[in-house]
Amino acid sequence: MTPVLRPARSTETGSLGAILYDSLNTAEGTAGLYSLAETIAFCGVMIDRRWVTVAEQDGRVVGFMALDGDEICSLYIAADAQGQGIGQQLLAVARQQVSRLTVRAVQANIGAQRFYLRHGFTELGRGNGHDNEENLPNITYVWQREGRAA
Repeated sequence: MTPVLRPARSTETGSLGAILYDSLNTAEGTAGLYSLAETIAFCGVMIDRRWVTVAEQDGRVVGFMALDGDEICSLYIAADAQGQGIGQQLLAVARQQVSRLTVRAVQANIGAQRFYLRHGFTELGRGNGHDNEENLPNITYVWQREGRAA
């Protein structure tokens, strides 16, 4: 079933926070970084800023993307909904809005690296973790619409 993509509602902070929390605790290198309460609060901030698009299937939020200008701040899919193209559909929404996207992935998160490379992103640079809240080495990726200089 194709998900419905729509702006997040303030009542969905718990659903988004749970997806983020579960994703962080199963991804390489990020387990135990934040409590469930912290991820819910973070999702609430992103929703309040109107950054978040959710993917809903059968009345349930199964994924979300937060876009601040041309930066993807978050892109997470519930474990039982992965592999269905939902992340790609959320990226398509972002690509309709801007001609260039940037995103940072933790270097230890090989799954995220594969996802972004598979969807046309290229590595822009690497950081040692001193410039992010998690203090974890990361990789910055960029996607540029064809016909535009990076």
